[in-house]
Amino acid sequence: MGNAEVGDDGYGEDPTVRALEEVFADRVGKPAAVYVPSGTMANQIALRLLGRPGTRVIAGRRQHIVVYEAGGAGLNSATQFHLVPDDDGLVGIEAVRMALAEADHHQPPVSAVFVENTHMPAGGVPWPLHALVDMGTLGVPMHLDGARLFNAEVATGVKAAELAAPATTVMCCLSKGLAAPVGSVLAGSDDLIAAARVERKRLGGAMRQAGVIAAAGLVAVQEMVGRMREDHVRARRLADAVAQRWPQCGLDPTSVQTNVVVFRHPNPSALLSHLRADGVLGGSISPGVVRLMTHIDVDDNGVDRAVASVERAP
Repeated sequence: MGNAEVGDDGYGEDPTVRALEEVFADRVGKPAAVYVPSGTMANQIALRLLGRPGTRVIAGRRQHIVVYEAGGAGLNSATQFHLVPDDDGLVGIEAVRMALAEADHHQPPVSAVFVENTHMPAGGVPWPLHALVDMGTLGVPMHLDGARLFNAEVATGVKAAELAAPATTVMCCLSKGLAAPVGSVLAGSDDLIAAARVERKRLGGAMRQAGVIAAAGLVAVQEMVGRMREDHVRARRLADAVAQRWPQCGLDPTSVQTNVVVFRHPNPSALLSHLRADGVLGGSISPGVVRLMTHIDVDDNGVDRAVASVERAP
């Protein structure tokens, strides 16, 4: 980062940012990409690009863009969400077909479908390739919220470009498992990404000498994907401990394929306080639901500490 060659990215003059965008676009099989400060901004830009005013955008009811972006969709677009169940982490294709058909019965048309891979609230579940391919055959633009797309690649053995092929736009966070300190990238066609740069500016996301942080993004994409397998193994160890401690918590350890451990607990505040006292940080994602994550800063000793704390937890 300290040696990064920089320029004014607002004018497209930062060579390190351009290199990151080109590497990422190639990695996910799209013609172009744009670097943005956060995954939330990438999702909101995609919504502005694909969600036409006066239409519906289909999304799972627990997806990040619906529940974890501070209601940004209501401010940043002129569309409305059509929410469908996603308890298993997937958006059901029959629910999408039904919504498309409703346009012939005086209901707003559908302009886009948004999917999340991996699906965090369902426990980091990766989408099977065939489900993404099927969704891409419906004739409606699809945005792939791939905040943890490379976790899906590692877990399934399917390359990110294949997973993203059915999508019109795809974004990925360079932080999280990829270990960069900041930044996300949105990819799509040349025309869409040119429009995305305008929307990025409107949302305050145009940056100046951003090569300093883009350099870490290059390391993330080029060198950090393979190591995610370690996170997945450690998450499974943690899931085994959770399921053993609370057999009725709703967690099947065999379902934990990536780096997310989500389970129900009668008193999350007490549990999180207990874990914090043992030097283990966790969080909650909804009432009565706890989330624990593994990442580059959690090594085997860290998981040992977390497992021991879970075993003693209330």
